[in-house]
Amino acid sequence: MLFSRGLSRISRIPRNSLIGCRWLVSYRPDTILSGSSHSVGDSTQKVLGCREAYLWSLPALHGIRHQIHQQSSSLIEEELDPFSLVADELSLVANRLRSMVVAEVPKLASAAEYFFKMGVEGKRFRPTVLLLMASALNVQVPQPLSDGVGDALTTELRTRQQCIAEITEMIHVASLLHDDVLDDADTRRGIGSLNFVMGNKLAVLAGDFLLSRACVALASLKNTEVVSLLATVVEHLVTGETMQMTTTAEQRRSMDYYMQKTYYKTASLISNSCKAIALLAGQTTEVAMLAFDYGKNLGLAFQLIDDVLDFTGTSASLGKGSLSDIRHGIVTAPILFAMEEFPELRKVVDKGFDDPSNVDIALEYLGKSRGIQRTRELAQKHANLATVALDSLPESNDDDVKKSRRALLDLAQRVITRNK
Repeated sequence: MLFSRGLSRISRIPRNSLIGCRWLVSYRPDTILSGSSHSVGDSTQKVLGCREAYLWSLPALHGIRHQIHQQSSSLIEEELDPFSLVADELSLVANRLRSMVVAEVPKLASAAEYFFKMGVEGKRFRPTVLLLMASALNVQVPQPLSDGVGDALTTELRTRQQCIAEITEMIHVASLLHDDVLDDADTRRGIGSLNFVMGNKLAVLAGDFLLSRACVALASLKNTEVVSLLATVVEHLVTGETMQMTTTAEQRRSMDYYMQKTYYKTASLISNSCKAIALLAGQTTEVAMLAFDYGKNLGLAFQLIDDVLDFTGTSASLGKGSLSDIRHGIVTAPILFAMEEFPELRKVVDKGFDDPSNVDIALEYLGKSRGIQRTRELAQKHANLATVALDSLPESNDDDVKKSRRALLDLAQRVITRNK
């Protein structure tokens, strides 16, 4: 009953209405820096408003999933494993990454490849998203063409899109190395962090080296718009980290400020990389923005669930110490939501968490509040918005395109349900 009602509600909404509401809840990076009133926090409130317009409930989400599933009877109805779909390409990307981070100085080479070695590569989440997005936006080469020309052009495009996945992963790992130094972390991905094993100086230099390699690879694409996009990502990473380090008492209590910082530190990389994938494929500005919106909302949902897991996960499952954020004085969404319910918690947050007793008090308030639940709900809203962006892409009869879009749809929900 609920399923059919949600499906009916979604199916009655014209595509243009969905796109229109997408623009209501979307925020642009340039407005964040310019101090415009259209902040990320505003977008959060508008998400709640849009919810009343077309009910972003779980049944409605299932309605969208059902529509995508019904596009082709040749597709198997059971959920796909997104990682398996691009497993061969992921291996190619991983091998090329290992060759790209080789340095003349052995010590630097050893440091640079630390998180690219077999077994410690991580989930390779970002390359998976980008390779699936490349397939989801696949453009058929116009015919007629000489024998083999179409295949050659398709192969060249795919190689360039794989390069985006490699660049993105290098930027991501470089940011992890720098973050671990700033946070004085001693573990990452279940092993000793590079700064813990080799020292802060070498960890910083290894991160710089990865960024320089990413720049060289980026320049080889010879696409000024793509170069500008990913250069902006590096700026956003620095901006987000600086925002985190220099918060005032008022900013530490602000959900708007927190979401701005989260976009810069987490969502900018995946959103702009998805847009770059679309631009390389020659897609329209509208399609490129839909790819951007998918990546942005996926990235925000990912980080919000990370916030939850920092309180509910274990060190073994996370590959890092649980409660690491609050112990480093970083106030995240669950605590911010708890403060809305219990204003007296603000005094504890203002005091900071150098005193372990303040951590215990904050956790006690969090346990009494709906902070964890509301953070999950906000993450689900962003996952739903990622789904809407995906569903708004131009229709295609290509089975590989449909399969990749289904996989991206599933990834949006895996982000919500993951436990590590």
